[in-house]
Amino acid sequence: MPDTQTMLAQAEINPHDANLWMNLSTAMLCLGHRDLGLSIQAQALGIQRIFALPARQQPAQFRLLMLMTAGDLAENTPLDCLLENSDVDLIYYYITPESPLVHPIPEHDAVMVGIGDSSANQSTLAALAEVLADWPKPVINSAQHIPNTDRGILSQLLQGIPGLLIPSTLHVTRQQLEAVATGRQPLESYGDIEFPIIVRPIGSQAGRNLERLTAPGELTSYLAQVGEPDFFVARFIDYSSRDGRFRKYRIAIIDGHPFACHMAVSSHWMIHYVNAGMYDDPAKRNEEARWMAGFDAFAARHGEALATIHQRLKLDYFCIDCAETEDGQLLIFEADHVMVVHAMDQVELFPYKHQHMAKVSQAFRAMLLSRSA
Repeated sequence: MPDTQTMLAQAEINPHDANLWMNLSTAMLCLGHRDLGLSIQAQALGIQRIFALPARQQPAQFRLLMLMTAGDLAENTPLDCLLENSDVDLIYYYITPESPLVHPIPEHDAVMVGIGDSSANQSTLAALAEVLADWPKPVINSAQHIPNTDRGILSQLLQGIPGLLIPSTLHVTRQQLEAVATGRQPLESYGDIEFPIIVRPIGSQAGRNLERLTAPGELTSYLAQVGEPDFFVARFIDYSSRDGRFRKYRIAIIDGHPFACHMAVSSHWMIHYVNAGMYDDPAKRNEEARWMAGFDAFAARHGEALATIHQRLKLDYFCIDCAETEDGQLLIFEADHVMVVHAMDQVELFPYKHQHMAKVSQAFRAMLLSRSA
């Protein structure tokens, strides 16, 4: 990429420019060079831990302090994508578990915890919950509620909601799966689960090592290829429509109100928007456009379930990936505040998207302004 080459050349001239190193780190992570990107990020954070992203529209109407942690692009809330053309200044403060918020705090109108839930971040979130308990400015996404997005906790938190389906997600060890694979232990003994199942290593994102298995014997080959010690397993729900295709929706919940972000259509059950063929298939894009245009009806149909999700998660901003089962239930795959929401798709291919993404951005801005008021 020409921009990356330019930044590399500039970094050689200005080796103490932390902003330049951080931008270069982001570029490398976007290109899939994770180890290199994290190494460059560490170099930037060794110079400074506070970075400012001024609003595109000046003068800015709001200053949002974002509490972040070192890591790849899935580690923190990517608000720069959502607010790229807004009048909101973003101030990124990268904290450490040992010493959260030890540097002088920049002036701000509200603070948002952007750190995602993970085992590595548990101590950081616990420390932040104490620090922010009496914070003088409004707090968005309180740290003590972020663990609710853990797949296992979420699956239990959302049980018993009318019109909502989420299979129990169990945390199992490698040894437990090996016992199932060899017939020494039935899968059902670990909880409310049966084959077929989906299995993934704890901490995996974007479908990494996510597989659908139909029988105990298939675990043997799976474990031979995946070396992690701990896994999430859940019962597989066939959410295909009558035409045999699968449809997955991303919805943003902002201050309790739902907004359409995107819809992906695929012949495979494991859907990611970038590999679902949405860029190549006009018919799929037309279907997405119809869903987004009729989102109010979708939201009304699942209104009680969506409202209850918000009440139980207790987060001000988060997204859910979901589907509709053939009998009309809302099937939840995951919910968290670190999903990517953006309006960067080409207008020529997605002329319908920008008006809907503008609604998401405007709703987030309105939530900020209402909190400071």
